[in-house]
Amino acid sequence: MFPDRPGTYVLVLRLSSPVAITVGQLGCFEFPAGWYAYAGSAQGPGGLGARLSRHVRSPKTLHWHIDYLRAHAAPVEIWHGGGGEKRECAWADSLSRLPAASLPVPCFGSSDCRCPTHLVHFAAPPDAAVFSDLVGERASAVTLPCGSIAGSG
Repeated sequence: MFPDRPGTYVLVLRLSSPVAITVGQLGCFEFPAGWYAYAGSAQGPGGLGARLSRHVRSPKTLHWHIDYLRAHAAPVEIWHGGGGEKRECAWADSLSRLPAASLPVPCFGSSDCRCPTHLVHFAAPPDAAVFSDLVGERASAVTLPCGSIAGSG
C-alpha cells in the first residue's frame, strides 16, 4: 500500500471521545476528541511501507509515543513524501500552523529534537492540500478505508 523507500509522513487519526492516556514515560495527558496529525519519518529498512504498515496495524507492542494514542484512535489518512532527508520537524511545524491547530501534548514524538511536539490536534479534519501549500511540497494523501483497520478505537 505504501512505498518501500525512505520518507516523511503525517498520520491522521480520529479520536471519537476524550480519553486520558499515559504515554510511556512522557506522562498522563487528556486527549480531547477530534482529529490528530502526527509527523514522523521512516528512514530505516522498509522505509515508509514498513513504518506506515506498523502504524495502521493493531494490536501491537507500545514502543513510540504515537503507539499509545493509536491504541485509542483510528487512522483515517496518511500524507507522505519521499526522500532520504529527515523533514519531520518542518512538517510538524507546518501542521502547527494549519487553521485551528492546537498542541495538546508537549514533547509528543519529539524527544530526539527541539520541536515543541510532533502531534497536533484539530476539532475538524485537517486539509492535506492546505498542508502541502504550507510545507512547500506535495504530500501524497492516502485515505484509509473506514472499518478495515482492526482495533481502531
